[in-house]
Amino acid sequence: MPVYAVIDIGTNSVKFHLAERTADGSWRTILDRATVTRLGEGLAESGVFAPAAMTRTIEAIGQMADQARRHQAAAVAAVGTMGLRTAGNRDLFIARVREDCGVDIEVLPSEEEGRLAYLGATSGLGFEAGRLVVFDTGGGSTQFTIGRGSSVDERFSCDVGSVRLTEQFGLGECVTLRQLQTALMAVATELARLDDVPSPDALVGMGGAITTMTAVMLRLRAYDPKLVQGSLLSRAEVERQITLYRTRREDERRRIVGLQPGRARVILAGACVVRTVMDKLGRDALTVSDRGLRHGLLLDRFG
Repeated sequence: MPVYAVIDIGTNSVKFHLAERTADGSWRTILDRATVTRLGEGLAESGVFAPAAMTRTIEAIGQMADQARRHQAAAVAAVGTMGLRTAGNRDLFIARVREDCGVDIEVLPSEEEGRLAYLGATSGLGFEAGRLVVFDTGGGSTQFTIGRGSSVDERFSCDVGSVRLTEQFGLGECVTLRQLQTALMAVATELARLDDVPSPDALVGMGGAITTMTAVMLRLRAYDPKLVQGSLLSRAEVERQITLYRTRREDERRRIVGLQPGRARVILAGACVVRTVMDKLGRDALTVSDRGLRHGLLLDRFG
């Protein structure tokens, strides 16, 4: 059966999904992993990718491309999101990836990113009726897609992400309540477009911040996508974790069960985004999707 690979290059992490198309048309996952490379580190201030961040990310992409070749993948689809949409030296980065890794990167417009993320999320949760809002938290932006079932009504992106928030408000370490409130007010301003969005019948969240928070909630010493997929993350749990991260340094956060060490610096910022989305949409809980852009891309390009 043919094997296909997807590489999703985000502002904070690079995600890799390798799957086999079976005889009945379904997909069997071979590999699914993420590597935190912090490609967007310093991007908000400088407007360009830092050399060290590019090197880290290219090394991760190269390892993923090698895995795809070892599994004799019929094709590899690689896409870039917010960071690659804005960085002034993105062409240099894309050229280096092509030369060093043999991978061509397609930079996705924000609406296409939202469409693919929605496709990936809804393919695994069975929401067939009612109004649905799907949001994807990233390092550089947060994508929103509104629809019913598999039908999309509206897509938009807000330039609020965990990497930029962490750098802007110092959320990588302990912060006071006043610092936290200042950050939350800024997030609310960035997400003002949600003020006119009616409360949906269901809210679905995806992305590294949300799946990490779910792993912390479940106290998963080893990440298990089957347990994370479809979990309910309550507003009370989000509040609990905000307090947990706010009162701990980055090195102390790394010791929290379920928290991927590479996300320790940006997790508080991600939790602030999640809380604000829930507040603005009037939801006390969200459904967690372990699936996302990479799964939607697989279905769209190779399905």
